[in-house]
Amino acid sequence: MALPTTTDETSALLTRLSQRPDVQSTLVMSRDTGAIVRTSGLISRNSSASLDASLPASSSANGDSSDSTASGIRSAEEVAQLIWSFMSAAGTLVSGLQDDEELKLLRLRTKRNELVIVPGTKRCTLTCDNKFILVVIHDTPPA
Repeated sequence: MALPTTTDETSALLTRLSQRPDVQSTLVMSRDTGAIVRTSGLISRNSSASLDASLPASSSANGDSSDSTASGIRSAEEVAQLIWSFMSAAGTLVSGLQDDEELKLLRLRTKRNELVIVPGTKRCTLTCDNKFILVVIHDTPPA
């Protein structure tokens, strides 16, 4: 019997995570380019998935209103782009505070959602951890 691979373990972990009751969606993005590697719960522009598992919209980064923001739904690509911009700005802030520091975890809480963003660290010894950014979007717990 073959041992499970890292890819199988990662897939199983992401599946379990996305099935938790308050989790709306998960995104795995490339650390280098911000490209979406894997997503659950968000609708891709190229997908015909149902609208029930989508993310409620927040204000657009550039102030423009599109069909997706008018209906309260963001595509996976839009969310990934916003997260990539946020991660870049946060990384610049952290390295500006102290040169040898790295961003380890970001939690962004809004009225409706909380985003937990875990960038892989460059110093990590595991080869897969420094290639990806994991994003989990879940309902904001009651205060």
